[in-house]
Amino acid sequence: MEEEKIFKIISIDGGGIKGLYSASILEKFEKKFNCKTSDHFDMICGTSTGGLIALALSIKISAEDIRKFYEAKGEIIFPKHKEISVPFFGKINRGLWKQIAFGGKYSNLGLKESLKEIFVDKKIGDSNNLLCIPSYSITEAKPKVFKYDHKEGGLSRDNDAKMIDIALATSAAPTYLPMAELPYFNNEQFVDGGVWANNPTLVGLLEALNNFVGKGKKYDKISILSLSSLSITGGKPTGLKNERSFKDWGADLFETSMNGQSYFTDFFMSKVKEISDIKIDYLRIPSANISKEQESLIQLDIANKEAFNLMRIKADDQALLFEKTKEIEYYFTTLKTYKTNG
Repeated sequence: MEEEKIFKIISIDGGGIKGLYSASILEKFEKKFNCKTSDHFDMICGTSTGGLIALALSIKISAEDIRKFYEAKGEIIFPKHKEISVPFFGKINRGLWKQIAFGGKYSNLGLKESLKEIFVDKKIGDSNNLLCIPSYSITEAKPKVFKYDHKEGGLSRDNDAKMIDIALATSAAPTYLPMAELPYFNNEQFVDGGVWANNPTLVGLLEALNNFVGKGKKYDKISILSLSSLSITGGKPTGLKNERSFKDWGADLFETSMNGQSYFTDFFMSKVKEISDIKIDYLRIPSANISKEQESLIQLDIANKEAFNLMRIKADDQALLFEKTKEIEYYFTTLKTYKTNG
């Protein structure tokens, strides 16, 4: 009997500076199995900060170096804001005030300069893996997925696009960072892929089914490792103010949408693998539990030593739990088989 051919995907959620948590988990796995993530997955999917991680992994940057990037550049990308006094509002964080009324909470200059140190002049075509990096086109009013131009789909669109630009397009969180305007795509404007695919697992699944796996295709089975960001898991008390302005919602406005989408995708995957005619293995590494006292440090844009230490503690605990499983051993000890030109 012919050996089953398995198409392996790793999918990495968005979550701002909390990408440090995801990178730290992968760092533990890479050290445990003495490997580079890129060598073990045919496709890498990532949204927002997960997209940044995916792109870096695809050019064989180690997860350790990605984690160090977050620690070194976090406060440059998300600088602290002081409180200011505003008529009718009283004392308010300057960043929140900018987010409400003046073009977004942060400039993307710090992010751009930081990304140059990682990607230099690398392009999508330099990737060693198939890629799916979700964004959303404001210009076209529809989702956009940046991909490695694979022959199976007859693609000839994204390979010459700069990785820096794709990283900016997938991570341009509305009200946090400016929209990304990409010259390579005729100045089309993009925002964070987290508005529709914060957990990009389904994006990778559909790409695999369309082009690589199934009857008449090269592969017989799909195996997906999905890596969550840290998320607030404790919920809120009842009796909250019903009529809420942007100021009342704050970070919860964007985070609620991201968490809801990620949760549904995980639920969908747990069901579809049971009914699909194609064999689908699926493992989700969830967010570690966050206590009420820890919530203030676990935010999209809280970049300080205390937050970094907490994220690494959570990642270490989660990695130790999962690295003992046969599934993780399989993912990080079996090599990918799809070859790109990277």
